[in-house]
Amino acid sequence: MPKRPVLSGKELIRILEKGGFKVVRQKGSHVSLQKGNHKTVVPLHDELAKGTLLGILKQCGLSKEELIEVR
Repeated sequence: MPKRPVLSGKELIRILEKGGFKVVRQKGSHVSLQKGNHKTVVPLHDELAKGTLLGILKQCGLSKEELIEVR
């Protein structure tokens, strides 16, 4: 199992956009993204916490392996 990558919020948004997600809106330091029925909110932190990253991946229907692949 690959190790969890350390990502900032901006990096994760860029990766999700490569995967087909579109930025829907931004309110303060939180960006909402959507792709079909999958919706998520990504905070613009310098480094996303492990639980936050895993929660976002779950909401997006992605695994850690798929995230690394798209990256």
